[in-house]
Amino acid sequence: MCKFLKAALLALVLALPQSVVAKCGDSFADFVSDIKKEARAKGYDAALVDSFFANVRVDRKVLKADRAQGVFQLDFTSFARRLISNERLNKGVMNAKRYDRIFDRVEREYGVSRGVLLAFWAFETDYGSYQGNFNTLNALMTLSHDCRRPELFRPQVFAALELYKHGDFSPTKTTGAWAGEIGMVQMLPQDIIDNGVDGDGDGHVLLKTSAADALLSGAKMLKHLGWRAGEPWLQEVVVPEELDWSKSGLRTQMKASDWAKMGVKPRGGKLAGHLPASLILPQGRKGPAFLAYPNFRVYFEWNQSFTYVLTAAYFANRFGGAPVFDAGQPERGLAGGDLKILQEKLARKGYDVGKIDGILGAGTRAAVQDMQEKLGLPADAWPTHQLLNRL
Repeated sequence: MCKFLKAALLALVLALPQSVVAKCGDSFADFVSDIKKEARAKGYDAALVDSFFANVRVDRKVLKADRAQGVFQLDFTSFARRLISNERLNKGVMNAKRYDRIFDRVEREYGVSRGVLLAFWAFETDYGSYQGNFNTLNALMTLSHDCRRPELFRPQVFAALELYKHGDFSPTKTTGAWAGEIGMVQMLPQDIIDNGVDGDGDGHVLLKTSAADALLSGAKMLKHLGWRAGEPWLQEVVVPEELDWSKSGLRTQMKASDWAKMGVKPRGGKLAGHLPASLILPQGRKGPAFLAYPNFRVYFEWNQSFTYVLTAAYFANRFGGAPVFDAGQPERGLAGGDLKILQEKLARKGYDVGKIDGILGAGTRAAVQDMQEKLGLPADAWPTHQLLNRL
């Protein structure tokens, strides 16, 4: 869900009298009662509200899924090899041919490459074959009641209510992912309201059953989030043995032509010399290397995981004919318990690494890179045992 959408939805909630705003952490029955009051205060008919929430309940499996995202502890190479297979690539090529007219329309109207959508379609639901079996309303209400991130999910409950009002959502039959996303490309209810496209002309936006609706809606959302037509998003490169590694990472942008002057070369094709780009070293200076262009940052509005985003962007390149990336010979990185220890040490030194979870997120990468620079180590943001020992 995009950042400015979160802010807008939260503003609507805050505009209501606080006496009718449901609070997380109370008993679920009281929470449902307060949500219903809030819905009526927003102007929804009482009978509609009662019908919508009639069978809602807590889903403990949603909370379990929310707390068990261990796959994101994998390094980029391991994660990419797990998600990308020849079968998944070939299936994507077949779908590109099957829905060629839809992809032509996507590229013409929204400027989004078919490879970008094919990669999301593959990763989110394996081209629609598995869209999740969590009851969507129960998932959204469970996560709204849970006090970890209610501000993200509570507005989605009311967006689902709006879809229900128009006949495009069933509180008992609509299912999807544990976090409330629906359909082949997994969009939240508010995203469907804002960016849904009736691609097949049947008068409804049905992301679960219509590939045309799903693909066009996904493309419209990417454009809404800032996608720039006709520009690349990610390019594999070869880096020299010596470089100012502190300039790597998303926090630094230079023209691709300036990276070329520093010895960075494309592994295939030509660099987009006029575009700003960041040098991405997901496993340090001895591992895979990529230049990330402005469109790459749009990916983070779809998903916040660095590893997921990089893998999705790389997979999109594969649909355009790019070869398998060069994994290189990266130094052995930290994982699990060792990475948690490093995060704890960095946090004690005043760095904001986010949650101590053993996941190499943006905050941890930035802290690692800064500490490497202070200690005179190659500042490539890749946490190693050498850094841990030095600390």
